Amino acid sequence: MVKKIILDCDPGHDDAVAIMLAAASNDIQILGITCVGGNATLENTKLNALKICSLIERTDIKIYAGSSKPLKYDLITAAHVHGKSGLDKDGDPIVVDASYNIQKENAVDFIINECHKNIDPIYLCPTGPLTNIALSLQKDSSIKEKIKEIVFMGGAALCLGNITPSAEFNIYVDPHAANIVLNSGIPLTMMGLDVTHKVNVNNEIIENIKKINNKASIFFAELMEYYSRFHRELYATDESPLHDPCVIAYLINEDIFNGKLVNVQVEENSELTRGKTVTDWLGVTKRKPNCKVITEANAKQFFTLLAKELAKLI
Repeated sequence: MVKKIILDCDPGHDDAVAIMLAAASNDIQILGITCVGGNATLENTKLNALKICSLIERTDIKIYAGSSKPLKYDLITAAHVHGKSGLDKDGDPIVVDASYNIQKENAVDFIINECHKNIDPIYLCPTGPLTNIALSLQKDSSIKEKIKEIVFMGGAALCLGNITPSAEFNIYVDPHAANIVLNSGIPLTMMGLDVTHKVNVNNEIIENIKKINNKASIFFAELMEYYSRFHRELYATDESPLHDPCVIAYLINEDIFNGKLVNVQVEENSELTRGKTVTDWLGVTKRKPNCKVITEANAKQFFTLLAKELAKLI
């Protein structure tokens, strides 16, 4: 059965790969892309979404602008990873189709309306800060019944953070939004750093996908060549974690991944541990499990899937 999704993102090099993977898959129908401030400012993330869909000639996908800042904090971007634009790369600039524009409807209203419009429950797929999702739930809590599952990229359950020693970037940027989502009662799956660091891009993978020799595969290679520079320096390795496409790959083939249903809460205010996903892996708090936390992935299967799907694009 085809899964209907809203992809809520902050493109972002790995968000771009997630968009391409979702657009290529016969198992997924993208109802719309909603943008949020995160990896870059909202102005840049919504422009980047237009660029990505223009490049793969999928201007039929409607794009909506959401929140420009977290619920209670000022926006912190990841320009140190993704460049000032959020999608910096070498090579030719991406031209947005002249007739392709951001929709007038706000992302939050689109999410709410789309939840009610569809007969079958839909999947929300946030790959950036969870601000748009939290605002949607706050504005109309009845959409909870219309959401099959929220599969989100964020968090660090049993591993180190990547923006602070204890926090992953997306959750750190808007921890209050994360707690609203985690305590919503909606079925949740967390694709955090525990699993995204099990699907690492290296030069061999980049070259193999580049050999597909379509626009999407060449774009993938350009993205990864820029994106990998930061990770090579930080982790002193030739491999870079490919975070956001894990969300889409999970929806296409859940068998690639493995995890555990546990309770997750987020530290909101501490200067030392803001954004930490406090994961009760052993059940010591007796809090009710609220989130399936994915910690394992079959990297070979993941990259085989990615290459197969990207080959379907132009």
